[in-house]
Amino acid sequence: MSKRVYISADYANNGDRDVVEKLNKWGRDNLHKVDFIDMSQVVSGSVSNDPDCRPCDLKREFNQQINASSAVIFIVGDKTASRTAGSSCSRASAPKENCSCTPYKQNTNGSKPCKVQNTSTPSKDSDVGNINTYSYLRHEFEQAKKHNNNIIILYNSLRKETKWFPSYMKGYESVAQAFWIKNDKGEKVGNYSYIKQVLGYA
Repeated sequence: MSKRVYISADYANNGDRDVVEKLNKWGRDNLHKVDFIDMSQVVSGSVSNDPDCRPCDLKREFNQQINASSAVIFIVGDKTASRTAGSSCSRASAPKENCSCTPYKQNTNGSKPCKVQNTSTPSKDSDVGNINTYSYLRHEFEQAKKHNNNIIILYNSLRKETKWFPSYMKGYESVAQAFWIKNDKGEKVGNYSYIKQVLGYA
């Protein structure tokens, strides 16, 4: 039975796509038999297809996808802790009349007035509010933690790189593992056995 697994990673050009691509390959091929569905892949109907998609729209969609997932995999690379994409929301601390933001991937077109009419403080049992100054990466982590997902943290490295660990993941250091290992031939390969184990397939 397929598990719905959300993958959070830095998708920038020098980010952690190599780990994500390896995980998705394992989910598709007949050799490894990791039977999971990557919920973080942009699908038809995503709000990101809307030319007026804002950071808060994306964060709301992240919440929905994470809520539909049984596990969330977080890739920690050397730039993860410093990534701020998604954090520039003035609406989190000011009235609508004084706020503007840049629609998702529309930097060349400038900013637009905030389109959020009303805001409220999320309740203890609700999702993480999508009007906030969290980066996209931190928002995903906070939502997974609040939703009590199975959280899996992988360093994009051959070893535990504790200096890369984001401060917002404090308390989860002991569960973070290196994604890459060396095989019997000395080749760098993904730790497939560990992924199977933590996803409950071992």
